[in-house]
Amino acid sequence: MLIRRATFADTCDVYDLTQLAYARWRSVIGQKPLPMDDDYMETMDTHIVELLEDDGVLCGVVELFPEESFLLIENIAVHPDHQGKGCGRLLLEHAELSARELGFAEIRLYTNAAFTENLAFYTKNGYAELERSNMIRGSITVHMNKMLEAAI
Repeated sequence: MLIRRATFADTCDVYDLTQLAYARWRSVIGQKPLPMDDDYMETMDTHIVELLEDDGVLCGVVELFPEESFLLIENIAVHPDHQGKGCGRLLLEHAELSARELGFAEIRLYTNAAFTENLAFYTKNGYAELERSNMIRGSITVHMNKMLEAAI
């Protein structure tokens, strides 16, 4: 497996993968999850977007955004055909490495409270709940963080 920086040529593939990865959550929350409505042309210009590939096949995407004091995982998505195979963990570990390389001691993310599998996954990987908010009308967003070891 290879992780590489996305380019503008990858925009449609990132969009398509995100639609597939989040499709199952629509019925859970009764609306599109936030990443399904992103403008990926803008995202490619303003965020760090990296792709996980296996022999040239796109398996997952992680979208990172440097804030003032932490790195935010804006989106982490794995193609349904590759879910449950460790791709999400690889992308999460890569995001944490990126945070350390950028000099951040903290990484954050958020997910919908109804996405119980995601909450369990992040908790298992060392993330703790910071707060809850209403980013999407009618839904509760769980903000999580993880403190990282010293930068490499």
